[in-house]
Amino acid sequence: MPHRVENQPPPLADYNLWQANPLLREAVQREGAGWAEARLNDYGMQLGTADMQEQAALANRHSPVLQTHDRFGHRIDRVDFHPAWHRLMAAGVSAGLHSSPWADPRSGAHVARAAAFMLHAEVENGTLCPLSMTYGSASSFAQAPQLAAQWLPAIFTREYDSRFRPVQGKRGALIGMGMTEKQGGSDVRANTTVAAPAGDGSWRLRGHKWFTSAPMCDGFFVTAKTAADAAGVSCFFMPRFLPDGSRNDIRIQRLKDKLGNRSNASAELEFEGTQAWLVGEEGRGIPTILQMGVFTRLDCSLGSTGIMHQCVAQAVHHARHRRAFGRRLIEQPLMRNVLADLALEVEGAVALSMRLARAYDRTGDEAEMELRRVLTGVCKYWICRRGPALGFEAMETLGGNGYVEEAPLARFYRELPVNSIWEGSGNIMCLDVLRALGRSPGAVEAIVQVLQPARGSNSIFDAFCDRLVARFRSSQLQEQLQEQLESQARRLASDIALAVSAAILLQASAEIGDLFCRSRLDGPAGSGMTFGNLPEHPAMPTLIERALPTIG
Repeated sequence: MPHRVENQPPPLADYNLWQANPLLREAVQREGAGWAEARLNDYGMQLGTADMQEQAALANRHSPVLQTHDRFGHRIDRVDFHPAWHRLMAAGVSAGLHSSPWADPRSGAHVARAAAFMLHAEVENGTLCPLSMTYGSASSFAQAPQLAAQWLPAIFTREYDSRFRPVQGKRGALIGMGMTEKQGGSDVRANTTVAAPAGDGSWRLRGHKWFTSAPMCDGFFVTAKTAADAAGVSCFFMPRFLPDGSRNDIRIQRLKDKLGNRSNASAELEFEGTQAWLVGEEGRGIPTILQMGVFTRLDCSLGSTGIMHQCVAQAVHHARHRRAFGRRLIEQPLMRNVLADLALEVEGAVALSMRLARAYDRTGDEAEMELRRVLTGVCKYWICRRGPALGFEAMETLGGNGYVEEAPLARFYRELPVNSIWEGSGNIMCLDVLRALGRSPGAVEAIVQVLQPARGSNSIFDAFCDRLVARFRSSQLQEQLQEQLESQARRLASDIALAVSAAILLQASAEIGDLFCRSRLDGPAGSGMTFGNLPEHPAMPTLIERALPTIG
């Protein structure tokens, strides 16, 4: 008698990720990029196919391979990838994830690109790393006009060209960066890599980088110290190939064996006279390279939010089909509480991260720039911190089926921690928030103004904001900020994240916003920190449906 498979859900595949995400569709309209709906719809359809999901699985199953030498013994320092990686990269470049707001700087361009980035994250995340760094590179190239003139045209194309050759002969280019060294980690000023002028306008670097992701990129922004300013750090641009077409001496020592993000190569690099060009002022390398870093930090929040949405969609899909104890899981009260709570977390993450993306569009608005300075660290800390807990809870919803490698949730769970760790870990982000608030009274006012439109709509929200604003404006807090008394920095960043999320949700839906306030701003101990502790509320069925609308 043949074995029959029963009580198992069908694969969640061949559906439009954009149409299945009303949270994101509303946020795109709210934040000023409604003009991009048609292209986002097309990208959501492309990404939601079973074929693209298979490409994501293949790219992570077949990790990159380092080729240090050719068969004759010459160093080549090349990284080879599975064809699935290139399929995914081509999709991301074609969608403009690497440069579209710079190549087509219309109003709402960063919001539109953020939405597409979030959709891509629902399928595969390793490919987002080089796309993100290239996106951020345009701001660092602005400090070196001659390099910008040579490189930006190749970056602004929407053609993916994986060939290992000089950029002058390629249809498109990608950019990476490297700051971290063995002895320094986040303390970039402790770096020991040194640069010396070569006499021809270029420099020669000697030293190493302990973590350089996407080492197959066409060029890299890196940091090094110079003899003229040994106390400071300078920024340099290091191409893979030199102007004469020869290979630059960038030595890849090994690839990292990482917990997740396995489709993406992360490498240890060595420099022994490697050629590079100074970018920006000598000794001002950290602010120069962080012009790039602020955009990659935005992408950490967006990437985590996209993964979180897909985790909850997988959990809701499973619960709609799986039966236990005589009922479908989704009909059981405790499971419904867990699913609604997970969905509520994603509602807040989408609202918060997309509001931040809007601030990146408003470069001429000083209040928005102040908001961006604060919310970039807030979002990266809070959303990326919440992601692993949500991923675990979604995995547990599927039980053993969620823990096996055939299910995407195992891969997503391994992906989630990296967005919190790289581009500045949690403590670094919270200290950045303190500095942003302490250096400019305008930063405090920018947060207050974002909260103001929701004031008066919910008593819990009002009381929470009163306490938060009092902390901002008290002389004691100002003294703490000036002295950088750090012990409460995480609490402050968390409270800003919750307040801004609540403000946006209350304006978008009074019902969902009210439940967010009850569970996150005024709930019992543990509510909002662990999932499945929601008070009974009429918004719960709506949240579950919005997490994954019924698809045919």
